[in-house]
Amino acid sequence: MDKIVVSACLLGARVRHDGGHKRVDSDLLARWRDEGRLLPICPEEAGGLSTPRPAAERQGARVIARTGADVTAEFEKGADAALALAAAHQCRYALLKEASPSCGSSLIHDGKFQGRKIAGEGVTAAVLRAAGLAVFSEKEIEALGALLDQ
Repeated sequence: MDKIVVSACLLGARVRHDGGHKRVDSDLLARWRDEGRLLPICPEEAGGLSTPRPAAERQGARVIARTGADVTAEFEKGADAALALAAAHQCRYALLKEASPSCGSSLIHDGKFQGRKIAGEGVTAAVLRAAGLAVFSEKEIEALGALLDQ
């Protein structure tokens, strides 16, 4: 049975920078949870960042917190932790939170802390893709389900 690395916030864990979550109510997610397929992780927490924490956005290859602190190393450490989790379970799929500086699979914030989104990917999404995982956003749950049901 294929396992899925999943952003913990999508499952209701209060791990986002503001202490909130982005829970997604989905029959597929519920089924995968019941089947023991989900491998939840918050790469930012796994990288050593606390919750709550200042918002951060990608600025080129760097990740900068709203305070101006460079948190790239923590984001990279979290991405490595997500990759290690995937490798430990021979996982080929990830379901990650869109627009996150860690998990965004096709959109991220523009790096100016103004709420605008641009095409791009988060640090964890990039690392997982480079390792050969298929990365999906929460908006693509059905597509992931169709792939898993083949």
